[in-house]
Amino acid sequence: MKPESPTPCACGKNACDETRPQPEQNSRRNFLGIAAAGMAGIMLAPGVRLIEIAQAATPAAAGASPKVRWGMLIDSSKCTPGCNACVVGCQTENGLPTQPGPTDTQYIRKIDIKEVRTGKTASLPMMCQHCAEPPCVDVCPTGASFKRADGIVLVDKHTCIGCRYCMMACPYKARSFVHEPLTHQKPDVPRGVGTVESCTMCVHRVDRGEQPACMVACAAAGYNAIVFGDLNDPASEISKRVAQFSTKQIREDLKLNTGVRYQGL
Repeated sequence: MKPESPTPCACGKNACDETRPQPEQNSRRNFLGIAAAGMAGIMLAPGVRLIEIAQAATPAAAGASPKVRWGMLIDSSKCTPGCNACVVGCQTENGLPTQPGPTDTQYIRKIDIKEVRTGKTASLPMMCQHCAEPPCVDVCPTGASFKRADGIVLVDKHTCIGCRYCMMACPYKARSFVHEPLTHQKPDVPRGVGTVESCTMCVHRVDRGEQPACMVACAAAGYNAIVFGDLNDPASEISKRVAQFSTKQIREDLKLNTGVRYQGL
């Protein structure tokens, strides 16, 4: 039996390219199929989960070395209540609103805490803690939330679908959703409406061998409360301080192994 001939197209060709599913359509359909299966809790294959497919599709970060673990140490005894130099430095560097409204993005914010038993108070900056085991990455259905080999946690704006699962999973309330179209963006800090974002540890500066803007601003204000460096390098200032002084991670009970540490709490 001869195979049936393809149905001629209106243009006179047999199964011309205009009638074939295009690669972009196939990609979109495949993703929607995978996402629907994952949302329903269906196993795609024995032992395969949606998050594993998303993580496998995450692009490797160029220039990030697994030998490095970038981190910050914040000395709360030097962090003055009322000072927001680090916040202003972050806003200026990343093109964020200087007078943020209730729904505007904040990569870093100042908070005041109080020890219930002793009554001791402290003022400190709170931002993405760049966890070694980031919950935001675990729940992201597309792999948009990812951790670089050097420990910096980021969001790929090209694959973020704005589901905000990562915002719900973050115990530090460190992520924001972009509700409105953006103008006057900084070339080194791409942002986009309908996506989630958070502190990047000024990765664009770090990759140029520079320090994060919050640390630079804090030092310029004369407080020097923030130290940035490689936690894996015993010779780095941050590693020496962590070894010499008692430091804490916020919500250590969650065992997330944060890249941001606090001294003096």
